[in-house]
Amino acid sequence: MNRPVTRLCAHHLEGMSYRDADLVEDLIGKKTFSEVMFSQIVGRDARPVDLRIVDAVLITLMEHGFTPSAIATRVVYMSAPENLQGAVASGLMAVGSSFVGTMENCSVLLDRLLKAEDIEAEARTIVQGYRDAKKPLPGFGHHLHKPDDPRALKLLELARAESDLDGKWVAALELLARTVDSVYGRHITINATGAVAALLGEIGIPTNLMRGFAVISRAAGLVSHIAEEQQCPTGRFIWETIDREIPYVGAGKSDHHPQEK
Repeated sequence: MNRPVTRLCAHHLEGMSYRDADLVEDLIGKKTFSEVMFSQIVGRDARPVDLRIVDAVLITLMEHGFTPSAIATRVVYMSAPENLQGAVASGLMAVGSSFVGTMENCSVLLDRLLKAEDIEAEARTIVQGYRDAKKPLPGFGHHLHKPDDPRALKLLELARAESDLDGKWVAALELLARTVDSVYGRHITINATGAVAALLGEIGIPTNLMRGFAVISRAAGLVSHIAEEQQCPTGRFIWETIDREIPYVGAGKSDHHPQEK
């Protein structure tokens, strides 16, 4: 059995190594956070196009308003203000297959398309399967943005303008979008995380690592929610609103009663 090893970091008496670079001499003051983050995660130096795509993705995913992750962070911070990292961690637990981390679900479909012998037939099989099962298709649809998600349009525009990208992931997403419109008989927007899946695929991020970029981005957004919570608290208001609007209907004694219609 081979012994496990790490290539990420090592300490020595006079400093520290990040992969093959010296932290003090090669990185601090010379590289950006995005450059070092990319290198640490992917294992190669970032090209300029990689950094442009990563920054666009991180900015897109950082803030979505009062979504479950932000609500969780604000309420936990209200309960334990001495534990900022705990509040952020609680919000990050909500980054998953329904919110924020959904690019991973869409990327699985794009992987299928790119490996298919007949990509158009595979696209129709995928879309028809989701329609028949009455399940939402990952990467498509948005309850607020219609007829199109402007974030997705911008991200795909940026990707198309990059001559260093192969373009096959974006093309696969666009084929899937055309198939969606055909099968459903109406236009359904590509949403932001659908576009993110295509962009991260273009720069070689594996499907099972894509959600990590959502975690990194959303962590920054959740810190900003805590900063605002410190100035304009909402946690108790959220708690009291839920307590008032979701009445107790059991047989026991309570001061809460359902509102009569």
